[in-house]
Amino acid sequence: MRLEMAESKRDLALFNAAIDSKLRGCDLVCLKVRDVFAAGLVKDRSSVTQSKTKTPVRFEITETTRISLERWIADPEMIGSEYLWPSRLHASSHLSTRQYARIMRAWATSIGLEPRAYGTHSMRRTKVAQIYKKTGNLRAVQLLLGHTTMDSTVRYLGVDLDDALTLSEGIDL
Repeated sequence: MRLEMAESKRDLALFNAAIDSKLRGCDLVCLKVRDVFAAGLVKDRSSVTQSKTKTPVRFEITETTRISLERWIADPEMIGSEYLWPSRLHASSHLSTRQYARIMRAWATSIGLEPRAYGTHSMRRTKVAQIYKKTGNLRAVQLLLGHTTMDSTVRYLGVDLDDALTLSEGIDL
């Protein structure tokens, strides 16, 4: 809401895309306009090859994110830009991961959160943690994150025996 009220088109689109895409910061800042935009419209889904694992990961682009991306892509600042998050510095073609972290810190501070408790990886984890909490479906989370092993996903989410027992208790045969 704060980003909408501030009319910060780039930051709102960046925030929404970070949540929807579940990408690591290094992959998020390297998104190109063509990754999310084609034939004059923001796509419903996209696929990106992750730099860390070299595996493709697909993600949905929700309506809220599509609207914010449309507004950002139509902004005069975006004219001729290949990257979705162009750098304001001439030395780089896109936003750096360090600058993304600074932006994240400013978001956290602006709403009264302790900025050291939140980082760019918090954005990657947000949606999948909610999906796991609501469904208990580790396989879905694994696919969304592009993890190659279930063990990685279990460690990533911090799933423990209590979580497993809670899920088990909810099943009555």
